[in-house]
Amino acid sequence: MKLLQKLFNSPFFALVRKEIHQILHNKQLIVLLFIPPTIQLLLYGIVLNPDVNNLRLGVIDYANVSSSRELVSAMTSNQIFTLESVPKSEKELSLQVEEGKLNVGVIIPPEFPRQLTQKSAEIQVFIDAVNANTAGIAANYMSQIIQQYNVRLTQNQVSLPISLEVVFLYNPGLTSSWFFVPGVMGLVLTIIGTIVSSITVVREKDTGTLEQLLMTPATNWEILLAKIVPLSFLLMGDVLLAITLATIVFHVPFRGSFLLFFILSSMYLFVGISLGIMLATVSRSQQQVVLTSFFINLPMVQTSGAIAPIEAMPPVFQVLSLLNPLRHYIAIVRGILLKGVGLDVLWMNALALLAFAIVLLTISINKFRSQLS
Repeated sequence: MKLLQKLFNSPFFALVRKEIHQILHNKQLIVLLFIPPTIQLLLYGIVLNPDVNNLRLGVIDYANVSSSRELVSAMTSNQIFTLESVPKSEKELSLQVEEGKLNVGVIIPPEFPRQLTQKSAEIQVFIDAVNANTAGIAANYMSQIIQQYNVRLTQNQVSLPISLEVVFLYNPGLTSSWFFVPGVMGLVLTIIGTIVSSITVVREKDTGTLEQLLMTPATNWEILLAKIVPLSFLLMGDVLLAITLATIVFHVPFRGSFLLFFILSSMYLFVGISLGIMLATVSRSQQQVVLTSFFINLPMVQTSGAIAPIEAMPPVFQVLSLLNPLRHYIAIVRGILLKGVGLDVLWMNALALLAFAIVLLTISINKFRSQLS
């Protein structure tokens, strides 16, 4: 009992109580911890969507027969293309694509029925490629529709030697939010963790209390640890908030171990807090902290696979992304939530995360200690 009383009366716990008191009385910090993560998760989870629908389609059907009308109907039956215009001439069609009124233009020639009987029919497709991503997706969609139409025309004539059966694992409904929301969770924890921890330390500089900490009987590591512990508990609240929104709002499944998710998320929070403390040691004001954080957070997000698949990056950046702790955390979150895998599969990512946490925390402690000295 006396040992516990002595422990709670130690300089370390006195500093912890001081930090908790400051945090609870800092309304701006409380708002920063909970309001932006909620908005970002909801916004990014809804807005970020790789699917392209309702592309504006213009068609000139010179043949105007049942087979050509069936082809146009096949293009518009799945809500990928919406028939917006039926121009009277190719010049009018090209002009509408040029002006951005149409995404795709299709010309069916008058000899289309005769070419069908000869197995060599051709149609012409114009695609607005100002947005290269949308243009590529539109071209793939159009190719698939034409291929399915060809199969339907020949199914009564030729039996195909190979049949294909595709099974989608872990996301059978191909819900895009299941891919983006775990990435946004890591993104939000990175941004909030670095900014909040750095602002907490820089505030000591702004108020002039950093020098007063030197007058306390606490050691340098106790001063820094007293700042890290309360922030870690608060940021775990962000983790719980993020997983609640992911499962309730976006219906992201949670197939793995909650304990493992909790432990590895705590480990990643130490990475974010360490980065924030490092930022604080090289910044003189809160404004400088926020501006400097963009040079770290944005490259981390862009090379993490949170928004774009890592496989789509150039090979050099795929290798460099291995040095990004956010990449490993997102792989862990997706593995636990969507696949339900454990440490036997995620051990390399967990080990990398532990290494990053130890290295960055050691560097931040040394830099903070030199600053106090």
